[in-house]
Amino acid sequence: MGKNFNVRVYGLLIREGALLVSDEYIKKNKITKFPGGGLEFGEGTRDCLKREFKEELDLEVKIAEHFYTTDFYVASSFDTRSQVISIYYVVEAPKLLPFKVSNEPHDYILKEGAQSFRWIKLKQLKESDFTLIIDRKVGELILKRYA
Repeated sequence: MGKNFNVRVYGLLIREGALLVSDEYIKKNKITKFPGGGLEFGEGTRDCLKREFKEELDLEVKIAEHFYTTDFYVASSFDTRSQVISIYYVVEAPKLLPFKVSNEPHDYILKEGAQSFRWIKLKQLKESDFTLIIDRKVGELILKRYA
């Protein structure tokens, strides 16, 4: 088997001192991450992120700025022959948000692909709020920038 790259693109939506996170059930694992997902062949990273926000949240976002790109080796949690490269952008959205937000982590029916969204106040944010190693690094960078 060959070795592959898995390029992921995520959005940091911060509003009123809180960060939007996505709680998901993937391959029998509860994961807390940023909204976003996989880059498709032939797609630019910004277009990917806009598509992911539209698909997951029915939300049109504006990309404000690049925030971080993975700069260390990370094997995929789901396929060790695959190297993950994640790209993070700060995004802006309209005032009215069309998606449901929960106050509880993993507020969904436990089935593959389930997803729910919630806000974490920046004052309460910890790196350990995130499941995946690259997201934890980004959590640390968010704390440095917005603290």
